[in-house]
Amino acid sequence: MEQRMTLCNLSIEMGARGGMVAPDQTTFDYLRGREFAPSGKEWDEAVAYWRTLPSDDDAVYDCEVRFDAADIEPRVTYGTNPGMGIGISEPVPLAPDDAAARLSFEKALAYMGFCQGESLEGQKVDYVFLGSCTNGRIEDFRAFASYVKGRRKHSDVTAWLVPGSWKVRRQIAEEGLDKVLEEAGFEIRQPGCSACLAMNDDKVPAGCLSVSTSNRNFEGRQGPGARTVLAGPFVAAAAAIHGVITDPRKS
Repeated sequence: MEQRMTLCNLSIEMGARGGMVAPDQTTFDYLRGREFAPSGKEWDEAVAYWRTLPSDDDAVYDCEVRFDAADIEPRVTYGTNPGMGIGISEPVPLAPDDAAARLSFEKALAYMGFCQGESLEGQKVDYVFLGSCTNGRIEDFRAFASYVKGRRKHSDVTAWLVPGSWKVRRQIAEEGLDKVLEEAGFEIRQPGCSACLAMNDDKVPAGCLSVSTSNRNFEGRQGPGARTVLAGPFVAAAAAIHGVITDPRKS
């Protein structure tokens, strides 16, 4: 369910007006017994109604696009919007032919300090941020902890690990993930927005490179002059351990 929420959150980045996932048994299992969920007869009636919501089997759409997640390698951004993303093994692309698009592209690269054709793997990392409403869920902390277990945080990296809610913070403790993270040299901060949008003192200094699991990377998002590379929790974990942007599949 957490992954579905992230998909819906980020569908807007692909040009959608909104994102939806039809309710199914996974949805019902997730909702059953929660504080504000109906119970008893009301629960049965709610589920019966929810089962009517998915599109009909013969529904027709203007366009259908299918992606196989197995074909998508870890993604990172090289520019200043979430659309400027590449597979972690791919080089920064060449400038587009369109004059206006090229101007925006070159401005973004100048801000980030990257060059056309350059690889992001091996780029020195100063900060790592695990958090936000998009990737501060319990699944993200499980993923991060599974990678760093038995390793140590790189001494040159400042890492901010921020649960998306107090409920997630409690789950982290209940599952013992906090112990795993502490042994690897990480500290869990209080739940909130934190470095997702440079709240309070959680700002990345100008010029420093941050690998962030947030969903925005425009100029100054994590602090005036801060450079943000968006990535998933595994890539963030690998960066925190190795001190450079690293493909987690290789290490």
